[in-house]
Amino acid sequence: MDDFSWQPDPNSGITIDWVKANGLQFEVAMAGEGDRLALCLHGFPELHYSWRHQMPLLARMGYRVWAPNMRGYGATSRPEGIRSYALDHLTQDVAALIDASGAKEVTLIAHDWGAVVAWNFAILKLRPLTRLIIMNVPHPMVGRREIKRWEQFRKSWYIFFFQLPWLPEMLLGKGGHGKAIGQIFERTSCNPERFGPEVQTVYSAAAVRPGALNAMVNYYRALLKFRDSVDLGDCRIEIPTLMVWGEEDVALNIKCTVGTEDWVPNITVRRLPNVSHWVQQDAPERVNSILEEWLPAN
Repeated sequence: MDDFSWQPDPNSGITIDWVKANGLQFEVAMAGEGDRLALCLHGFPELHYSWRHQMPLLARMGYRVWAPNMRGYGATSRPEGIRSYALDHLTQDVAALIDASGAKEVTLIAHDWGAVVAWNFAILKLRPLTRLIIMNVPHPMVGRREIKRWEQFRKSWYIFFFQLPWLPEMLLGKGGHGKAIGQIFERTSCNPERFGPEVQTVYSAAAVRPGALNAMVNYYRALLKFRDSVDLGDCRIEIPTLMVWGEEDVALNIKCTVGTEDWVPNITVRRLPNVSHWVQQDAPERVNSILEEWLPAN
């Protein structure tokens, strides 16, 4: 661990360790123990740090919790090139992390880009999952429907902006201190006090690592450029699935929740009014209460 990494509070029960998986070295926040793994996948421009409020709860409920910095983020390996960030590689990362854990049972919990990966992983059935929890990202088929509608298309402008070479990285890293990354959370949150200077500094410091911004933006470039890197086939998911959705999402409209049951028959949806896209950080107490109610304890 280095000076740029999040240093968890010793009283939280969270530690940071390294896991080799899929040819990469993952920086993983860990808590709890046992054969039931809760694997938490973060989004853009987040880190494993985004799960800091949920990890102690999950550990108390009897889960072994792993929250990796996904490829390209934090001190996790940062492969070069857009192709390295396509969904076939990202879903195989999840499979390899599960294998490395040796867990007998897996609950996948994911937000934003992590949820994009999680939806695809669950549909592909790369490894057995017991339960799936998705936060503020639509099922792929619902997403395809909504992006064709103006209400969502105009909210997704940044995806197309991120296709440009070098300019997104230059603007996000302007000044060399990553301040714009940290400010994204405060500016778009319903509870900006949750994203004060201490929180912003964690995200900003990670973003200014050499090559980090390029890797982070490459997720979006690969999404369009290599959209056929995985073949989803039948997009139904049969396992119990929980969708938690902050209703004041600046990037995804609430209609992205509608019709999910057509593809995920065993779905539970919990909508949180006056909560932003950063749902598990913006309203951690409410999200934790939902998790505690829905997940079986050990």
